[in-house]
Amino acid sequence: MGFFDRTARGMLMGELLSGMALSFSYIFRRRATINYPYEKGPISPRFKGEHALRRYPNGEERCIACKLCEAICPAQAITIEAEPREDGSRRTTRYDIDMTKCIYCGLCEEACPVDAIVEGPNFEFATETREELLYNKEKLLANGDRWEPELARRLEMDAPYR
Repeated sequence: MGFFDRTARGMLMGELLSGMALSFSYIFRRRATINYPYEKGPISPRFKGEHALRRYPNGEERCIACKLCEAICPAQAITIEAEPREDGSRRTTRYDIDMTKCIYCGLCEEACPVDAIVEGPNFEFATETREELLYNKEKLLANGDRWEPELARRLEMDAPYR
Protein backbone atom coordinates (compact mmCIF):
# COMPACT_ATOMS: atom_id res chain seq x y z
CA MET A 1 0.00 0.00 0.00
CA GLY A 2 1.48 3.32 -1.00
CA PHE A 3 1.91 6.45 1.00
CA PHE A 4 -0.86 8.28 -0.85
CA ASP A 5 -3.34 5.45 -0.39
CA ARG A 6 -2.79 5.43 3.38
CA THR A 7 -3.08 9.19 3.57
CA ALA A 8 -6.30 9.22 1.54
CA ARG A 9 -7.86 6.52 3.70
CA GLY A 10 -6.83 8.34 6.87
CA MET A 11 -8.33 11.61 5.67
CA LEU A 12 -11.61 10.02 4.57
CA MET A 13 -11.91 8.15 7.92
CA GLY A 14 -13.50 5.05 6.35
CA GLU A 15 -12.93 2.86 9.39
CA LEU A 16 -14.47 5.45 11.71
CA LEU A 17 -17.53 5.88 9.52
CA SER A 18 -18.08 2.13 9.14
CA GLY A 19 -17.75 1.69 12.92
CA MET A 20 -20.26 4.45 13.56
CA ALA A 21 -22.67 2.90 11.02
CA LEU A 22 -22.41 -0.45 12.79
CA SER A 23 -23.05 1.17 16.18
CA PHE A 24 -26.01 3.09 14.79
CA SER A 25 -27.54 -0.13 13.40
CA TYR A 26 -27.67 -1.60 16.93
CA ILE A 27 -29.90 1.24 18.15
CA PHE A 28 -32.91 -0.29 16.42
CA ARG A 29 -32.33 -3.88 17.54
CA ARG A 30 -33.83 -5.61 20.56
CA ARG A 31 -31.75 -5.21 23.71
CA ALA A 32 -29.62 -8.20 24.71
CA THR A 33 -29.36 -7.25 28.38
CA ILE A 34 -32.02 -7.43 31.06
CA ASN A 35 -32.58 -5.28 34.12
CA TYR A 36 -31.74 -8.13 36.51
CA PRO A 37 -33.35 -7.49 39.84
CA TYR A 38 -36.60 -6.50 38.16
CA GLU A 39 -36.49 -8.78 35.12
CA LYS A 40 -35.51 -12.44 35.24
CA GLY A 41 -34.20 -14.53 32.39
CA PRO A 42 -35.55 -18.00 31.63
CA ILE A 43 -34.30 -20.91 33.75
CA SER A 44 -33.74 -24.37 32.32
CA PRO A 45 -36.07 -27.07 33.66
CA ARG A 46 -32.96 -29.06 34.63
CA PHE A 47 -31.46 -26.19 36.66
CA LYS A 48 -30.19 -27.27 40.07
CA GLY A 49 -30.66 -24.60 42.72
CA GLU A 50 -31.70 -24.50 46.36
CA HIS A 51 -32.63 -27.83 47.95
CA ALA A 52 -36.14 -28.66 49.14
CA LEU A 53 -37.92 -31.58 50.80
CA ARG A 54 -41.29 -32.37 49.26
CA ARG A 55 -44.51 -33.59 50.84
CA TYR A 56 -47.27 -35.88 49.60
CA PRO A 57 -50.58 -34.18 48.73
CA ASN A 58 -51.97 -35.26 52.12
CA GLY A 59 -49.24 -33.24 53.89
CA GLU A 60 -47.01 -36.12 54.98
CA GLU A 61 -43.32 -35.76 54.19
CA ARG A 62 -42.04 -37.96 51.38
CA CYS A 63 -38.68 -38.90 52.86
CA ILE A 64 -38.64 -42.56 53.94
CA ALA A 65 -35.18 -42.33 55.57
CA CYS A 66 -33.53 -44.76 53.16
CA LYS A 67 -30.34 -42.65 53.42
CA LEU A 68 -29.45 -43.15 49.75
CA CYS A 69 -28.94 -39.41 49.29
CA GLU A 70 -26.58 -39.32 52.27
CA ALA A 71 -24.62 -42.28 50.91
CA ILE A 72 -24.28 -40.95 47.36
CA CYS A 73 -23.40 -37.33 48.23
CA PRO A 74 -19.78 -36.85 47.07
CA ALA A 75 -19.29 -33.82 49.31
CA GLN A 76 -20.79 -35.56 52.37
CA ALA A 77 -23.03 -32.55 52.90
CA ILE A 78 -26.15 -34.50 53.97
CA THR A 79 -26.76 -35.87 57.47
CA ILE A 80 -29.82 -37.99 58.22
CA GLU A 81 -31.08 -39.55 61.44
CA ALA A 82 -34.20 -41.69 61.48
CA GLU A 83 -36.41 -43.68 63.78
CA PRO A 84 -39.35 -46.03 63.22
CA ARG A 85 -42.90 -44.85 63.79
CA GLU A 86 -45.76 -46.63 65.54
CA ASP A 87 -47.11 -47.90 62.19
CA GLY A 88 -43.76 -49.50 61.30
CA SER A 89 -42.64 -46.95 58.70
CA ARG A 90 -39.41 -45.03 59.06
CA ARG A 91 -39.23 -41.26 58.93
CA THR A 92 -36.43 -38.80 59.47
CA THR A 93 -35.97 -37.05 62.78
CA ARG A 94 -33.05 -35.03 61.47
CA TYR A 95 -32.27 -34.06 57.87
CA ASP A 96 -29.46 -31.53 57.54
CA ILE A 97 -27.68 -30.21 54.46
CA ASP A 98 -24.57 -28.08 54.72
CA MET A 99 -25.02 -25.86 51.68
CA THR A 100 -21.44 -24.59 51.96
CA LYS A 101 -20.23 -28.12 51.17
CA CYS A 102 -22.83 -28.91 48.52
CA ILE A 103 -21.57 -28.99 44.94
CA TYR A 104 -25.08 -29.03 43.39
CA CYS A 105 -24.40 -32.19 41.42
CA GLY A 106 -27.97 -33.50 41.76
CA LEU A 107 -26.95 -37.03 42.75
CA CYS A 108 -29.10 -36.84 45.89
CA GLU A 109 -32.11 -36.03 43.73
CA GLU A 110 -31.38 -38.91 41.35
CA ALA A 111 -30.84 -41.41 44.18
CA CYS A 112 -34.11 -40.65 45.96
CA PRO A 113 -36.70 -43.35 45.14
CA VAL A 114 -39.69 -41.19 46.16
CA ASP A 115 -38.57 -37.74 44.85
CA ALA A 116 -38.37 -36.40 48.40
CA ILE A 117 -35.21 -34.29 48.04
CA VAL A 118 -35.08 -32.09 44.96
CA GLU A 119 -33.09 -29.11 43.82
CA GLY A 120 -35.46 -26.29 43.05
CA PRO A 121 -35.54 -23.25 40.78
CA ASN A 122 -34.31 -20.77 43.39
CA PHE A 123 -30.81 -19.42 42.81
CA GLU A 124 -31.16 -16.29 44.94
CA PHE A 125 -30.34 -17.51 48.43
CA ALA A 126 -27.33 -15.44 49.39
CA THR A 127 -26.80 -15.02 53.11
CA GLU A 128 -24.74 -12.87 55.42
CA THR A 129 -23.51 -15.64 57.70
CA ARG A 130 -22.37 -19.20 57.20
CA GLU A 131 -24.86 -20.53 59.77
CA GLU A 132 -27.76 -19.50 57.53
CA LEU A 133 -26.50 -21.99 54.93
CA LEU A 134 -26.85 -24.95 57.31
CA TYR A 135 -30.32 -26.18 56.31
CA ASN A 136 -32.31 -28.32 58.74
CA LYS A 137 -35.43 -30.36 58.08
CA GLU A 138 -37.83 -27.51 58.83
CA LYS A 139 -36.08 -25.13 56.43
CA LEU A 140 -36.02 -27.78 53.69
CA LEU A 141 -39.73 -28.58 54.17
CA ALA A 142 -40.54 -24.85 54.08
CA ASN A 143 -38.65 -24.58 50.77
CA GLY A 144 -40.63 -27.53 49.44
CA ASP A 145 -43.93 -25.96 50.47
CA ARG A 146 -42.95 -22.63 48.91
CA TRP A 147 -41.74 -24.06 45.58
CA GLU A 148 -44.04 -27.10 45.19
CA PRO A 149 -45.85 -26.01 41.98
CA GLU A 150 -42.54 -25.23 40.25
CA LEU A 151 -40.92 -28.41 41.59
CA ALA A 152 -43.77 -30.61 40.36
CA ARG A 153 -43.72 -28.94 36.94
CA ARG A 154 -39.94 -29.31 36.68
CA LEU A 155 -40.05 -33.01 37.63
CA GLU A 156 -42.82 -33.59 35.10
CA MET A 157 -40.79 -31.92 32.33
CA ASP A 158 -37.66 -33.86 33.35
CA ALA A 159 -39.41 -37.26 33.50
CA PRO A 160 -38.60 -38.34 29.90
CA TYR A 161 -34.88 -37.98 30.62
CA ARG A 162 -34.83 -40.04 33.83
